[in-house]
Amino acid sequence: MEEEKISREDCYELGKILKPHGLKGEVSVFLDVDSPEEYEQMDSVIVELEGELIGFEVEKVRILPNKPKVALLKLADIDSIEDTEELIGANLLLPLDVLPSLDDTHFYFHEIIGFEIVDAKKGLLDKVETVYSFAEGSLLVMMYQGKEVLIPINDETITNVDRKAKRLHVNLPEGLLEVYL
Repeated sequence: MEEEKISREDCYELGKILKPHGLKGEVSVFLDVDSPEEYEQMDSVIVELEGELIGFEVEKVRILPNKPKVALLKLADIDSIEDTEELIGANLLLPLDVLPSLDDTHFYFHEIIGFEIVDAKKGLLDKVETVYSFAEGSLLVMMYQGKEVLIPINDETITNVDRKAKRLHVNLPEGLLEVYL
């Protein structure tokens, strides 16, 4: 039976392999997710190596208590430090269909790229260009009157996600747009 080929568009980025850990094939990984502990029980992961997507069975995931977004990952058939060398720097992916559905006030960053931004006072503004994510918080990026505008992602600013219409309803902080113009 032929294995079904998965494409990059059918996946979301879970994180990145940082470095080897020990001599028995474990790697240290950065998990770029809100709740890393939700991934401690995963049984498989996709590794992106030089543009190719390779599925691996996961033997063990341990979240580091002092670094909550860093985990130790043991993949099946990776049994020595030499086996880990080509994995360093590779992206970790999971299929989009394993993501739980969200309500209309929450969203995944990848899904809102291209959504129209509609402000409660000013109406239709522009589209979401990208999302920047930092430890301190996340920002939407849109172009407005030829200028890049950064919009904080929080419960006060984002009021509704209309997936059908591909619209993100916001209540921008007073004077935010003017700061950029």
